[in-house]
Amino acid sequence: MKPTVYLAHLALVLAAVSAPAFAQDGQVNVYSYREPGLIQPLLDKFTAETGIKTNVLFGGDGLLERVEAEGDLSPVDVVLTVDVGILVNAKERGLTQAITTDALARVPDGFRDADANWTALSLRARVFYVSKDRVDATALTYEDIAKPEWKGRLCTRAGDHAYNIGLIASRIALWGMDKTRDWLTAVRDNLAMPPSIGGDRDGPKNIFAGTCDLSITNTYYMGVMLHNEAEPEQKDWANASRIVYPTTEDGDGTQVNAAGAFIAKYAPDLDNANRLIEFLLSDEAQQLYAGQNYEFPVIPSVSPSELTLSWGKLTPSKVSFADLAAHRDEAAALVDELQFNAGPQN
Repeated sequence: MKPTVYLAHLALVLAAVSAPAFAQDGQVNVYSYREPGLIQPLLDKFTAETGIKTNVLFGGDGLLERVEAEGDLSPVDVVLTVDVGILVNAKERGLTQAITTDALARVPDGFRDADANWTALSLRARVFYVSKDRVDATALTYEDIAKPEWKGRLCTRAGDHAYNIGLIASRIALWGMDKTRDWLTAVRDNLAMPPSIGGDRDGPKNIFAGTCDLSITNTYYMGVMLHNEAEPEQKDWANASRIVYPTTEDGDGTQVNAAGAFIAKYAPDLDNANRLIEFLLSDEAQQLYAGQNYEFPVIPSVSPSELTLSWGKLTPSKVSFADLAAHRDEAAALVDELQFNAGPQN
């Protein structure tokens, strides 16, 4: 969204949701970390089926702080997140309350809070995009990209972005700090350039340009780029790469993270908040996640899209979301310690 359009939209939304908190018939107020293009089609479908209007504030960092600062006057009912760490953090800060819809039971135990204070809505995998022309390997481990043969060939977004913090935290949970420090140091020094301050799509763009041969990028961006009619050059970026689902040398699977949701502690309309969560966990909404967002449904009975399945079989890591979230602060400290965002240091 262009800055001027975003600011105008923000002003309208703030006008809609910044009044003193009270339930409004036929409405639900939503704060979303997710990009509008990824979540708005689902919210529009919810409104079409239920008649409940969604007032949405799309934002980036700082939405939890906003909810906390608003306190019991907060107008927000549901918060949609891009990362399990945000969900866990929200619960730890006392910003959540239990989800009561029976639909929550459809979510596997590992993908929802034991006290029902949050739930995953969809899963994404942190994978390798590799050059079709310059990389022959069809199977790679996380350990492989720390090896000397990859020097000057890697690219990724900033190390302190939530997606990479999740990956590093999962390595700490799996390997411990010492091995993860050695691994991340080698990955840093194998980068072709300092990590991008842009988004995940910069990795495939750089592969297309020949600047790097392997990018650490979320799976769903492949589908987003292939179907981006507004920026057709992104199809070229996508078509220059193929996806490899990395594993570990001892057989653990690919790191996954979750887009999820929680109901705010002072939600003015609990009924509509739970109805929205119920809809987002329905087969219909899960199929929309799969078909339009190219993510993995969190409901096991719903299949990923044919396009997503064409990229290979996902075997998720055994690292739990709880363990991943528990090591996020250590991961962030390690990124700072190693000055990862400065790029190669030897």
